[in-house]
Amino acid sequence: MKRTSKDRRRLSYENRLIWLAFAAAVPGAIIALIILWSGDYSAKLQWTLTIIIVACFLGFSASAREHLIRPLQTMTNLLAALREGDYSIRARGARENDALGEALLEVNLLGETLRVQRLGAFEATALLRTIMAEIDVAVFTFDPGRRLRLVNRAGEHLLGSPMDKLLGRGAEELGLGACLDSDEDAPLTLNFPGGSGRWGVRRSTFREHGLPHELLVLTDLSRTLREEERSAWQRLVRVLGHEMNNSLAPIKSIAASLEKLLQRKPPPDDWQDDAQSGLKSIAARADALSRFMEAYARLARLPPPQKEDVDLGELVQRVANMEPRLRVNLLPGPGAKISADAAQIEQALINLVHNAVDASLETGGGVSMGWRANGDGVEVFIDDEGHGIMNPTNLFVPFFTTKPEGSGIGLALSRQIAEAHGGSLSVNNRTDGRGVEALLRLPH
Repeated sequence: MKRTSKDRRRLSYENRLIWLAFAAAVPGAIIALIILWSGDYSAKLQWTLTIIIVACFLGFSASAREHLIRPLQTMTNLLAALREGDYSIRARGARENDALGEALLEVNLLGETLRVQRLGAFEATALLRTIMAEIDVAVFTFDPGRRLRLVNRAGEHLLGSPMDKLLGRGAEELGLGACLDSDEDAPLTLNFPGGSGRWGVRRSTFREHGLPHELLVLTDLSRTLREEERSAWQRLVRVLGHEMNNSLAPIKSIAASLEKLLQRKPPPDDWQDDAQSGLKSIAARADALSRFMEAYARLARLPPPQKEDVDLGELVQRVANMEPRLRVNLLPGPGAKISADAAQIEQALINLVHNAVDASLETGGGVSMGWRANGDGVEVFIDDEGHGIMNPTNLFVPFFTTKPEGSGIGLALSRQIAEAHGGSLSVNNRTDGRGVEALLRLPH
């Protein structure tokens, strides 16, 4: 910035103070010299005193200027060192009950504070870099032009290049442009030099030097999905195997008994009755196995919901009236309309009410049903007065049931319907009494 002629004509701060000191001392010196030279004094005395007055005036003026400029220069050097990041320099003469000393003391304290803060920042940065280097998720940061500014070790391995060859390259060039534009809730199937599979995407923004930057985190979901898939298959095979063994074992036993019966010579008089009874048992077990497989197909082929505006109160009232075994106590709720597939929601509620009635009939209790608003959605609750849940581990495992005639798909199907509508289903023991509360949450 250029200085104007007016600025150049201005006196500096120290020169202004020196001229003010001159203005304070000159009148006294002039009066003393006038009295000295107008009085009846010898010339030797006059010159001696004149030299002493002038020398003291100039000497003390120079000393005052030095005492003024040096501390200011010292403070300037300290502040310059702080600005450049050198927090080790300290000023001498910093003390209390002294204007200049207190100023220097504050500068020294400022330097110590900045030193501690910088040390903490260095330690935090070192810890952050160590964490970023060790975690197995790929982390990238991009500037406003979508050029890569930071990448961790997992990101280097994923892109198949060291950091020095990656920094400054664009997101599209690195194959990460789709990640910056994608929906965070949907996993992406991507191929990179260091790995392929399905990836979870998380993005956020932060500011550096006043400019917005983007943080991108990629998590490999393939291994987790494979483990979950394998665990689901194991549970399914275990349940299917249990159910099929329950049907095939008696069929095999009855068939072996019939084979021995027909091989007897001569056959017993009542062999026809035994044969008919055995065949009926085989047919019954085969029919049960067929119903089981139909239930499995039904669970696996749930269609997507066809949503329309539904009056929740009418739907709940209709479901409550469908239960013939026990009167369901319907609790009134606020008027509410939801966007849902009425048939699917009705089926889910029928399953929950059926389970509640089964539990309450064992103890002679009752069933209550109602709905209430909850934030941006509604909750439908079904409370029973049964024995409660003893083991919640297998509660939503398909085909797992403790009922002699149960199919084991009611709760699993109801939760699947709830999640297809963007809601949820929870079943827990009641805290206000005996029994269980089923809570179906649905958005408006």
